[in-house]
Amino acid sequence: MHGLTEAQFYARVASFLGPYYIALALMNGIAALSLWRTDRLKTWFRLPIPLTGKSVPVTNAVVWLLVGAVFAGMAGLAGSGNGEWMPSMPEAVRDAINQGTGPVVYSAGTTLVLLVLYLLRSFFVIPAVAWAIWNLMWLFLGLSMTDPDFYEIVAKPDNVPIVILVFLLAFFTWLGTYRAVENDKRIAKGEPTLEQLENEKVLVWPDLVYIELICMIALSAILIFWAIELQAPLEEAANRAKTPNPSKAPWYFLGLQEMLVYYDPWMAGVVLPSLIIVGLMAIPYLDFNKKGSGYYTIKERRFSYIIFQFGFLEMWVTLIVLGTLLRGPNWNFFGPYEQWDAHKVEALVNVYLSDVFWLDLLDRSPPIAPAESGTLVQLLYIGLRELPGIALVLGYFIVLPPVLALTVMRGFFKRMGFLRFMLMTNLLLFMAALPIKMVLRWVFNLKYLITIPEYFLNF
Repeated sequence: MHGLTEAQFYARVASFLGPYYIALALMNGIAALSLWRTDRLKTWFRLPIPLTGKSVPVTNAVVWLLVGAVFAGMAGLAGSGNGEWMPSMPEAVRDAINQGTGPVVYSAGTTLVLLVLYLLRSFFVIPAVAWAIWNLMWLFLGLSMTDPDFYEIVAKPDNVPIVILVFLLAFFTWLGTYRAVENDKRIAKGEPTLEQLENEKVLVWPDLVYIELICMIALSAILIFWAIELQAPLEEAANRAKTPNPSKAPWYFLGLQEMLVYYDPWMAGVVLPSLIIVGLMAIPYLDFNKKGSGYYTIKERRFSYIIFQFGFLEMWVTLIVLGTLLRGPNWNFFGPYEQWDAHKVEALVNVYLSDVFWLDLLDRSPPIAPAESGTLVQLLYIGLRELPGIALVLGYFIVLPPVLALTVMRGFFKRMGFLRFMLMTNLLLFMAALPIKMVLRWVFNLKYLITIPEYFLNF
């Protein structure tokens, strides 16, 4: 139990889960009251009354009130501190999640989830559906907190803000998508967008200043209570003889740290972040679509929406969550209910493309420059040795853009022109290079396409 007896652990968890489930019960109770008072009641189904031939309508407010009652009952069980009575994730489910998850399943699964959410966005933005998913997310967290390994990771003071950010990100992503879907429906009917309907002037003084003052006071109170409840994650002074394992960067850099698994430091820490900054700066000069300015929409900016959602949610947020919650000692992947064992060893054999080409395909040793040869001769031999990787990378960045311009992205090429199109496609290819390298690493254990250790240059 990580320094605690079983009874002490359940007592600690009970002190959190009791108020936690009460808060969820109040949340659903307030939602039911809001539906009832704002005349947004909807009859979802009818319950027949035996022997009468009549039925009783069951509205959405009644359903959420019942959900709140269930959470209230769970609060009593969870607050008891009795491990046998506390609602918990079934052990079979925990074992299945631990055994079935890994970097491949995690990344492919999150990509599939984003794809399903995009294709069925009109269904998932329905408030009732979104509220049900919202409750299931909180329920999953509560049921998982009774697992000591899950609790130790999620309840760590460093990681608590990350968990909160995940829920906030889910909410605001839904809110933006909801408004975009509604606007697309209104535009198709020839009606004004939601932003045009809400185009009301608000004075800076006193309206905006009062709102900012109230938010400042509320956030200050939250931070004070947070500081009282959770100890600051301060550690001992840095000691070269005692390196933390795992040694992690701040959460906002964990995406870059995850890239180090697939790229050299110069690429993951310098080139790719620089390209992200350059790409963001280039957006106003590359964008030729004048629609969607000042209001949420998806259909009018489908390409931009897909690229930004994939780039931000899949290639940044999911990497942060992966590095924060699922990367343990020695940067090994651990399931959410798996103990972080520093002695866990994953047998990985680095494979380089040049070795595959010369040793496996041609069955001969890679070319090596003669002893005491000059710099130019050495460079020629290095180029010959890495010729497959160099040809593949150059073809990817030089040949592929014209192919795209003549095929699937012909319309973009005509409207953007040569320079803007080439800049956009190369930025997109650099972004796509990360998932490609991840797949090559997972499936073929391929570390680098180009390996030049003589000059510390690998790609």
